[in-house]
Amino acid sequence: MSDVTHAVAHLAEHVPGVPVMLLASMAALAATAGFRTRWTRRHGHAPPTDDTGSRPPSAPAAGSGAGAGSGAGIGNDTDADGRADDGGEGVDSALWRMRTTVRDAPGSLAALCAALAERRVDILSLQTHPLAEGTVDEFLLRAPGELTATELVEVVSAAGGADTWTERADAHDLVDAPTRVLALAARTAQDAAELPLALRQLLGRCTIRSLPAAAGGRPGGEVPPEGSLEDTVLRLRAPEGGVITVERPYLPFTPAEFARARALVELDARLGPRLPRGRDVLTLAEGSDITVRRADTRDVPAAKAMHERCSARTLGMRYHGPVGDADRYLNHLLSPRFGRTLAAQTASGRIVGLGHLLWDGDETEVALLVEDAWQHRGIGGELLGRLVAMAAETDCASVYAVTQASNTGMVAAMRGLGLPLDYQIEEGTLVITARLDSASRDAARLPQGQRIGRD
Repeated sequence: MSDVTHAVAHLAEHVPGVPVMLLASMAALAATAGFRTRWTRRHGHAPPTDDTGSRPPSAPAAGSGAGAGSGAGIGNDTDADGRADDGGEGVDSALWRMRTTVRDAPGSLAALCAALAERRVDILSLQTHPLAEGTVDEFLLRAPGELTATELVEVVSAAGGADTWTERADAHDLVDAPTRVLALAARTAQDAAELPLALRQLLGRCTIRSLPAAAGGRPGGEVPPEGSLEDTVLRLRAPEGGVITVERPYLPFTPAEFARARALVELDARLGPRLPRGRDVLTLAEGSDITVRRADTRDVPAAKAMHERCSARTLGMRYHGPVGDADRYLNHLLSPRFGRTLAAQTASGRIVGLGHLLWDGDETEVALLVEDAWQHRGIGGELLGRLVAMAAETDCASVYAVTQASNTGMVAAMRGLGLPLDYQIEEGTLVITARLDSASRDAARLPQGQRIGRD
C-alpha cells in the first residue's frame, strides 16, 4: 500500500483544495482495483481508442470452441495462425490478457492454474470478479511464443473455463493495478477533460457517449442516481447532467468494473469544473503578445462575442453550414466531455482564436477559428501545433481536419506541422489527415516548449 499512500500525498500537494475525505475515497478506489458518427464530422465525439495499448478482439477461430472473441490475428502482433511476436519480452514469450468464467467451487481456480502451468504459461497478475453464479477471473499471462490464442482458449476450456476472451497485452499492462487506478483518479482530479480518457483506460476498448439531460432517458425510465449495469452497457449520471453511456459489446462488464467506473465519475462530480492552470504567452511576428490557454464551457460567452466579430465567410469556412447556427455548436465544442479546447486571447482578455481537439474513435478531429482581424499572424499554426501535440500524448493514430479547398489558411497550417498528410474530398469538403506514428512525430515541427495544461 506504500505506492497508494505516496500517490495520494503527491495528489494532495499538486491539486490544491482537494478535501482529505476525497483523497481517502480515491485511495479506496485504487484499493478496490487491487484484487483485481461522427456528429456529421462534428458531433458525437468519443475518446481515442488507441490510448490503452489494447486491440479489439476478432471472431474466434473456427473449431476453437471459444465462447467469446479471441485475440488471434489482431493487427501486426500475430501471424495468420494467431502466433504472437515477442512484444519486447524475448523471442520465446508473449504477453496476453485473458478473462474467463469458472465455477465458484473449491479447486476450480487451482485446476485452471495447473493447466496453464503445464503449457509453461506464467501468471503475472490475477483479478477476481465475483458474480451471482461463478467468478470471472482476469489474468495477465506470459506464454510461450508458439502458443496461439486458439490454443490458449482450448487449454482454459479443457480446465473448466467458460466464455473465455483473450487479447494481446503490452508493457503498459504490467503496471500495478492499484497504482494504475490511482493515477487515473489523479489525472481526472487535475482536468475535467480527462474523464472520458480515464474511463477508457479503466475499462479497456469501449465506446463512450455523453448524452445531454434531454436525451438521458431510456425505455423503462431514467437512469437511477447510482447508475445501471446491463451486461455490456454501463449508464452513469453525468456530473453536468445527462448520462454517460459506456458500451463494450465483446465483453460484459462485471459489478467490480461498474463500481470503479461509478467511483471515478463521482470523483469528477465532486470536484466540479476545473482546468489545468498552464498557459503560454507568445509574441507574434509583428510584436503583439497573445496568451494561449485551455478553455471550457465557461468561455462560451466570450466565444460567442468572437463569433459576432467574425465575418460570414470566416464562420462559413469553419462550420460548413448556415452561419446563424454557429453559436449552437459552442456548448458541445467547449465541453471537456468531447475533447479539449485552446483559446488565444489578447492582453485585455478578449478571445481572438479557438482551437478544438475532438475525440472521434480511432481518429481525432482538429478545428480552428481565428477572428478576421487576427488572421495571417501565425495564431492558427500555434494553436494547431499544440492540439496535435496533445493528440500525440494520448497515442492517437492520426488527426484530421474538415475544411474547404479554398481555406488556404487551414491547409497551410496542416502542412506546417511537418507530418505526412493525406487529402481526400468527402461530401463536397476537403478532409486532410495527418498521421501520428512515432517516426512522423519525431520529425514533425510540433511545439517543443511547455505543454498547455501540463504544469
